[in-house]
This record gives sequence, structure tokens and C-alpha cells, in this order.
Amino acid sequence: MESTWVPDVSPESPFSLANIPFGIVSTPDDPSPHAAIAIGSHVLDLKVISSHPKFAEIFPSLNGHHGVFSQPTLNGFAALGRSVHRAVRGSIQELLSTGTSHPEVLKDNGELRGKALIPQGSVKMHLPMSIGDYTDFYAGYHHAYAVGVMFRGPQNALQPNYTHLPVGYHGRSSSIVVSGTPVRRPQGQILLDPAADPGKPTTAPSRRLDMELELGCFIATPNEQGSPVKIQDAEQHIFGYVLLNDWSARDIQSWEYVPLGPFNSKNFASTISPWVVLAEALEPFRTRGVENETPLQEYLKEGRDDAVFDIELEVDLETPSGDVTTISATSSRHLMWSFPQMIAHHTLGGCPMRTGDLLGSGTISGPEPKQRGSLLEMSEGGKKDIMLYGMDVRRFLKDGDTVTIRGICGKSGDRVGFGDCVGRIQAARLG
Repeated sequence: MESTWVPDVSPESPFSLANIPFGIVSTPDDPSPHAAIAIGSHVLDLKVISSHPKFAEIFPSLNGHHGVFSQPTLNGFAALGRSVHRAVRGSIQELLSTGTSHPEVLKDNGELRGKALIPQGSVKMHLPMSIGDYTDFYAGYHHAYAVGVMFRGPQNALQPNYTHLPVGYHGRSSSIVVSGTPVRRPQGQILLDPAADPGKPTTAPSRRLDMELELGCFIATPNEQGSPVKIQDAEQHIFGYVLLNDWSARDIQSWEYVPLGPFNSKNFASTISPWVVLAEALEPFRTRGVENETPLQEYLKEGRDDAVFDIELEVDLETPSGDVTTISATSSRHLMWSFPQMIAHHTLGGCPMRTGDLLGSGTISGPEPKQRGSLLEMSEGGKKDIMLYGMDVRRFLKDGDTVTIRGICGKSGDRVGFGDCVGRIQAARLG
């Protein structure tokens, strides 16, 4: 990848010229949310750039849809389709490269550069999409197996359907928040002593609050109701990816989930990273996922082995005293099911996907103890202390704890990353 003229782009920055992730910002000069991209320690304000006389010439693929970068979400841009996303990303890379053919637009235009290239620390990030629906899958094989062993033993760890289809459930889009938003501890029905009083719940704040390391996928173009998306076409319906922390109240969940699955244990908050990494940016990092030896139904056969991505994922836990411990380091290659398979299965019966819909991968864990993507696994169901810096321990999250998820891939100088997905736990609001 060619170098960029943009100052202060560290070789280790997740926002290299090879990335160009899209987000929604408000700036000191423009408080209305609008589109931008991240480059190094700066953002490039696309609304400002769209006012340049040569904008249409530089971005011909937009074909007159120049107003999409002035909108408060990326839905309008996402709906233009994968080919437009690819072309626009390429045009931005050319504009920001050292050898750009349009130096007069930004590189040598001090006035416009001062308005359009803004330090990230001076902008406010917003939810990048208007999210109509949210579906959470269970595609992380090692997480599903580990949790299954806890509750059913190794012989029955996975349900009979697990290797036949991508298991999922419908979540709550209204409680999805952008990174940095505080997360209030939920209250709900829990069993204080399941062994002694198995059928006598009480209503109280969750005592087993957990995080879940996930990858999220945004839908670009919709399908009509009644028209399934074929597996070979599913990639064209993907806009991009974010990091996702699908917070979980395990004690509420264990009491409520039979027979219909999670409800109040999941619907209080889900946190996503603010920058959407376009599908095109992750193409070089395709790899083989967890092998599935079960013969698949025809509609789930992808015809390729590299259907998932090798994104290095980390989770930090910061205690109220300020001590930070990396509690997990894994990779998104530990998924058994790919997002195209999730889309093909989700729409099999004719379900219409809409622009901005969010799909979650489910918790991503690896086979080793340090690769576990939830405290439930790390603490072995709340039976084992997780050692932290500062002589502290956890089994589940305490008020004041901050969880930060990071994801990155690529070599130095060409890093493709998501930035941080951060949430701090606040005490429950009672009454």
C-alpha cells in the first residue's frame, strides 16, 4: 500500500491507508452528526469534502448521491451497494496517498485541509447506522462447546442442531450503544440459591454480569420478503464489520432462558465500536474457520474454505482503581459459521433483511484458556477466580469495571483495525 501524506499516521495505527473505516461524527464546527473516515490519529470529514467543486469528479461512483455524507447515519451510503463502497474507498485512498493525482483538493490546500482533517480527540462519535433489527448468532464453536460442557457435560455439550445450522436468536436493537457509553447493571429475576430454592426467584440486580467478545456485521442492501439470499450472493449484501460486546446477565439468563431463550438477560445493552470496517478492507485476511465435518444442506455450501477472517482480538479489564489486565487474546478464525452462511440461513424462509440490520457472531473463544471470550468461561461458571493486576480478582464484573475490546489485522504500516469498543459498568438503578 502506498504511503499517505496525512501527518502522524503511526505504522501501528489501526487506521492506516489500507483501512479507511467509516463512521458518524459531530465536530466543534458542525454539531450535526455526519460521515467521516478515520486515518491515523485524525478523521477526514466527508461532509466538508463533499463541498469541493471537484468532489463529483473524484467520486464518480456516487453518481449524484453526494448528500449521503451529510446524513446522520451511514444507511444511505450502505444502501448504494458493495461496488460503490469499494470505489469510494479507493477514491479516498487515492486522495490521501502521497502520490495523489488531485493534490490541489487536500494535500496542497491548507484551507480545506484545516477544516476537513480533524484530530480524533476533538470529535464525538455516534452510532454509525440506524439499526432496525439485531440478530445474535452462536457461531463461536469453542464457546458453545465450553458452555455446553458446564451445563450438560462433554457428551451432550452441543445440541444436535449446532453443526447443521447457524443457531441464532432475535435481539433488541434499541439498546445497542456506541463505544464509550456507560452500561447500567440490569436487575431482573434471579435465583439466589438455585440448589436450595430451585423455584423461588427474587428480583434484584444481576450478580453475574458478563461481557461477550463478538464481531458484528452490518447489512448493506436488502432482500425482498419471501426471497431468500443465495449463499453465493450473500457477500454482496454485507456493508462492513464492527466489534461487539453483547453484555450478558448470566443469573437472569439461567432462570429465564427455558424454553424461548435469552430475554432481559441480554436486552439491556450491547456495545459496538464506532468505525465500520468495510468488507473490502478485510478481504486480504480471509482464512479457514473451525472445521465442520457435518454434511451441510445445499443452501449453506459456500464453495470456498476461507470464509472467515483472521482478526486478532483482545479484551482488557480495567478495575475502578485503574489497573488494567488483558484477560483474553483470540482470533475471529475460531468461528464455525461465516456471516454469508448466517445471512443465507436467516433469509431461508423469506425473512427480509434491511439496510442497517446488525448480525452478531456470538462469543468468539479459542481452544486455550487465555483465548476465552467471556467471564463465564474464564471463571468456569463462577467457580474460579480470574487473577488481575493489583492483587485483584474477578468471577464476574463489578460496578466501576471497564471492558475494552480491540481488533486488528495486517502488518505494521498497513494495519486494519476497529479502534476500541469500550463500556464501563454503572450501578443498578433501583426502584
